Parts: sequence; C-alpha cells; structure tokens
Amino acid sequence: MKIQLKKGTLDMCVLAVLARGDSYAYQLVTQLSAGMDISEGTIYPLMRRLQQEDWVETYLVESASGPSRKYYRLSTAGHAALATMRDEWRSFVNEVEAVVFAPDASGASS
Repeated sequence: MKIQLKKGTLDMCVLAVLARGDSYAYQLVTQLSAGMDISEGTIYPLMRRLQQEDWVETYLVESASGPSRKYYRLSTAGHAALATMRDEWRSFVNEVEAVVFAPDASGASS
C-alpha cells in the first residue's frame, strides 16, 4: 500500500520541494530521501514528465568543477498544480481519517 501511495503523491512532493527553491535532480533525490525511499532512477523520468506538463522549467548553471548542471524551477502552472494537489490531498486525508478513525457502533473508538 505504501508504494502505491508514494507513486500517487510523488509529483506533489517534488513540486513542494521545488516550491522552496530551485534544485538539480540529485539534490531533489537527496532532499526527498530524507523523508521517503526514492532513487535517482525514479527522479529523471519524473522530471521529464513534469517538464512536459509545463509544471517545471529548466536552466543550466555553469560549474567550476565539471559540466553545467540542469536546474529545475516551478513554473506558474506548477505553482497552480501544487496548490490544487495540496487541496485534494487535504480533502483525501480528511475523508480517509473520517472512515478509519470513526467510532464503532457502541460509541467507542478503535
């Protein structure tokens, strides 16, 4: 179940991290892996898809110690998508909690 939930919320998590500041893919993995299990192999296809959705934009930053890095930033559409996702998430969590933590017929909670 946890794997399916993560798949369904990964877009929102990436957009939320980018809302805090621009980032490159490896840095995103590092930030996300502090709270969830995610690999670099997961992030690159996800970032391409988010870019196709026009939720993120990219730009290159020169590096003194190697090749340029591709940075990602949230687009205007990405900010709007994140706001919608947060609202939907909050509503979903409330619905699930209303069922899971509802008192039983005798009035006692589980």
